[in-house]
Amino acid sequence: MAWNEPGNNGNDKDPWNNKGGRDQGPPDLDEVLRKFSNKFSGLFGGKKPGNGSGGGLGGAGISFILIIAVIVWALSGIYTVKEAERGVVLQFGKYDRIADPGLRWKMTFIETIIPVDIEAVRSLSTSGFMLTEDENVVSVEFQVQYRVIDPYLYKFSVTNADSSLEEALESALRYVVGHAKMDQVLTNGREVVRQNTWDELNKVIEPYNLGLIVTDVNFKDSRPPAEVKDAFDDAIAAQEDEERFIREAEAYAREIEPRARGQVTRMTQEAEGYQERITLEAQGEVARFEKLLPEYQAAKTVTRERLYIDAMQEVLGNSSKVLVDVKGGNNMMYLPLDKIMEKQGTATRVALPSSSDIQDLRNKVNTSRNSSVNSGSDRFNNDRFNDGR
Repeated sequence: MAWNEPGNNGNDKDPWNNKGGRDQGPPDLDEVLRKFSNKFSGLFGGKKPGNGSGGGLGGAGISFILIIAVIVWALSGIYTVKEAERGVVLQFGKYDRIADPGLRWKMTFIETIIPVDIEAVRSLSTSGFMLTEDENVVSVEFQVQYRVIDPYLYKFSVTNADSSLEEALESALRYVVGHAKMDQVLTNGREVVRQNTWDELNKVIEPYNLGLIVTDVNFKDSRPPAEVKDAFDDAIAAQEDEERFIREAEAYAREIEPRARGQVTRMTQEAEGYQERITLEAQGEVARFEKLLPEYQAAKTVTRERLYIDAMQEVLGNSSKVLVDVKGGNNMMYLPLDKIMEKQGTATRVALPSSSDIQDLRNKVNTSRNSSVNSGSDRFNNDRFNDGR
């Protein structure tokens, strides 16, 4: 039996906690709203209820509430766009305009602002095992740096511009690596692969109008599989040694070439100087001979003897040896003056010649010299006599 059915005794509990066991229903919702309205009616100048009669909000109260709501709505639309950002303004979800940096206002609940940073340099990378042209597998890690140049295209040209750029980068990298040999990817062709990947990436993303510009690409790492890493390390070391030897040879060539050119120039100048000296000496000899010829024609014997004496003086002038022709004998005395002078400078244990020996040697030299002079004068007089006759 229900708690409010007729005949129910007072032992049953009343869920509404009615006193005295009277049969009452739940609170009237209209009554609650009426009391709440009466309170606000008295607050904003409305008529107070009497004898249970309800009243509503006055016109002034409603206007005040509307003004407050408009002010709050207007203030909630103030926002700021940073210097490095541009705001994409949407009206009811549709693109309307681009908001420049500064203090701006939007219609709340009508317009939505999506800030986009156009000065920050963003980066993303891709990596994986890729097949080269010579059917080798290499592990490549590549990074790209980019910047937003068109906020509208960046947000609405594709679903996700960053994800599209990443997929385009992987596609371009696989294409370039697939058309390069393994040695190029691992060693000396990295810069070529990097530049080709950059060009190919720009070709891929151009039709999609992503609103992005690629500022740089970096070849971070490339290595062979672990199973053949040692062999490739040896090959790379050999290539590095080859390049080092080539650089050293080029440096040696750059060092030797100027020195060789200097030697060639010096030898050329010496040859030219020698040629000029010999030419001048020959010309001097010719001039000397032309001046000597008349003298020789005038006095042949005297000129001949004078030429002989000059020649012997020039030949023996620097010699430290003396040859003495003894008159009346077949032997020629040889005086090694250089050896004598050396012996004089040696230790005192060497015995010096006595004064009598020196005097005898001096007399012999004088006698030999006088004999030579007398014989020479006799020959000279005979020659003059014969020439005069």
